[in-house]
Amino acid sequence: MSSDTRQKLKSDIISTIDGAKVILQTLSQEIWSCPELAYQEKQAHDTLVRFFSNQPGWKVESNFILETALRATWGPFGGTEDDETVNVGYLCEYDALPGIGHACGHNLIAEVGAAAALGLKSAIERQPNCAVRVKVTVLGTPAEEDGGGKVDLIQAGAFQDMDVVFMAHPAQEDVSFSPCIAITDCTVKYRGKASHAAAYPWEGINALDAAVLAYNNLAVLRQQLKPDWRLHGIIKHGGEKPNIIPDYTEMEFYLRTPMLNDLSELKTKAEACFKSAALATGCQVEITYPNHAYANILRNTILENLYKENGKTLGMEFKDNPNQFAGSTDFGNVSYLLPGIHPFFSIGSKALNHTAQYTEAAGAEEAQPYTLRTAKAMAMTAVDVLFGEGLLQRVKEEFTQAIQKEA
Repeated sequence: MSSDTRQKLKSDIISTIDGAKVILQTLSQEIWSCPELAYQEKQAHDTLVRFFSNQPGWKVESNFILETALRATWGPFGGTEDDETVNVGYLCEYDALPGIGHACGHNLIAEVGAAAALGLKSAIERQPNCAVRVKVTVLGTPAEEDGGGKVDLIQAGAFQDMDVVFMAHPAQEDVSFSPCIAITDCTVKYRGKASHAAAYPWEGINALDAAVLAYNNLAVLRQQLKPDWRLHGIIKHGGEKPNIIPDYTEMEFYLRTPMLNDLSELKTKAEACFKSAALATGCQVEITYPNHAYANILRNTILENLYKENGKTLGMEFKDNPNQFAGSTDFGNVSYLLPGIHPFFSIGSKALNHTAQYTEAAGAEEAQPYTLRTAKAMAMTAVDVLFGEGLLQRVKEEFTQAIQKEA
């Protein structure tokens, strides 16, 4: 396909998304105004199901694999029945944080995914004699903040037929790639023996002492950790009353490393700290990893560069040395399955994620032009991948090389 034709498709994307800005903002506002925690996003799920059901041509599957997940598909369109279908995926997140609502802007992630999918579908179906057989898939993915809904969907095969996947996350500036980091959460429970703390303390086994020792063990361990490894946590339960030796304590820790391959080493070191505290105090210890581990994001420079070039035509500015986001996301697990990108985008506010100020910014009118601009860049990048000579093959080859490097 000629560059002029691709540019026409991109112009159609821009006009489609601009024409849908009212319903897209309404979608975002409905999710933002009713924040729901991980795996409980019933209203957000229903809002997205209703949104795509009202758009012509989409097949919508509610409660897809998970109760609050969904899938909306359009196509295949173009080519012939003998041609291989290229399936472009867009991901929507919509879970919120306890106490402060959409302080990570997941309502905007849902809006970006929906807008990009609408724009790409509309542009392609206007293309006469489309040579490529195209399918567009939108997945609503619950529980990014706690649990890992995308990992649940991966394990159920939801991504198997996708060729490339896109998602964008609100932040403070436009960044085509930030690796995020691998993470696993760890719950540690100590069990001892209760006793009167003044009358006969020698009869007790102090589970709080075990928790305090473990906390201090980890603090000392940090001296020997690599500079970009992270280990942080809290004591969730420390006892009942000062005059009762605690017979039960519970701690929760997050363990993070830049690369997934390093996470097992950090787990081994942390577990030694937990177990030695139990040994010193005579407590029993239980160590569990209740949620899915999140992988770091594997980068795909071809997709990144395409996104940057499209973003620049829309007014995005990309710094040479942007701030790196040190958080974690289950999109990292998706990036180990198929090629994709997870850029961050400005919403016109300097507020920081996971703060009440960012909750306000994510629901503000001022965030809308930035959000829709990002959706346009995501859909325009898909046009390049679909119709640029040999680009999809190059994207897949880079992905394969990245996986082999990690093996």
